[in-house]
Order: sequence, then structure tokens, then C-alpha cells
Amino acid sequence: MGTADSAAKLEHVTAPAASAITSDATPGVISLTGDVLRPMSFSVDDLRTYTSVFADPFDLRCFTTNRFIRTIDRYRGVLLKELIKLAGLRCDSPGDFKRMVMIASAHDGYAVTFSWHELFNTPVGEQVLVAYECGGQSLDAEQGAPVLYSGADILPAPRHVKRLARIETRVLRP
Repeated sequence: MGTADSAAKLEHVTAPAASAITSDATPGVISLTGDVLRPMSFSVDDLRTYTSVFADPFDLRCFTTNRFIRTIDRYRGVLLKELIKLAGLRCDSPGDFKRMVMIASAHDGYAVTFSWHELFNTPVGEQVLVAYECGGQSLDAEQGAPVLYSGADILPAPRHVKRLARIETRVLRP
């Protein structure tokens, strides 16, 4: 995909892998935790009740070798920033939001990050979704739902998170 095509995709930044999520995480359910006003959980069925967006099909390639893995059909899901808005951001000090990061973790411990600026202050946030459908077919937990996808990334594999378990919001302190 060329640079012109990247505008139709979604975006996110990788972080070191975290330990596997084993406590109280339920397959097919994501939790919003951390520096939020209202910690929340969403099942795949819950996600279907919100306004949906679509992501263009893309070729999934290995980040390190650029080896073609497979073509991923069109995802349908909810914008990550809309879910975060529902939970509300806790800003104890003026400007806390400018130092916020969102850590998206899978059940196996794979984790990626987004900044508040990326999601709420750039076009990237219009292309980061939590998907519950692919190619017109519903996804379930066995198929990796919910899936986090960042369509503005040049290489989508690093921020393509299957079996999403948690979005944790944190304020970085200087």
C-alpha cells in the first residue's frame, strides 16, 4: 500500500509486550481502566450497539521481514476514542490529558500504545477502531474478537491486536 492509501487505514504505536492478562479478563470483553472517570467493560455484543465505522481491507505483513501474511477484509467496529469518551478521562491537574497514553493489551500480553494527541488531536483517531466484524461476518472470541486496528499506520501489523482485553489510560508524570 502506498502513502496515499495510508489515509484510509488506522494508526497506533507499539510498546513492549506486557505479561499475559489472566486475572478477571473475559474473552470477547474489553475493559477500560486506569485514569478514567468510569471504568467500563464492553462485550462484542455491546460494541455492536454503538455507531460503527469501517476500515479498508489491507495486507497484513510481518513487521520485521515484510513477509506477506494474509489479506484482511474490511473491518467494522467502534472508534477507540468514542469508547474512551464514554469512560471519561480523569484529569486531576490542568493539562493532564496532554500527557495521557492508552495501553491496549491483548489476552496474551501483547500491548501497543496510543497518545491522547494521536487519538484526539490528529486524523489518526478517526481510523483506530475496535472491530467486531470482518468482511461482513461477525467475529467471536475464537476468531480474535474484539480486534484493535489502527488504519493510519504505514505498517498495520504492529498495532493489529487480536483478542483485545484492556485499554488502560495513564497520565505520564514528568
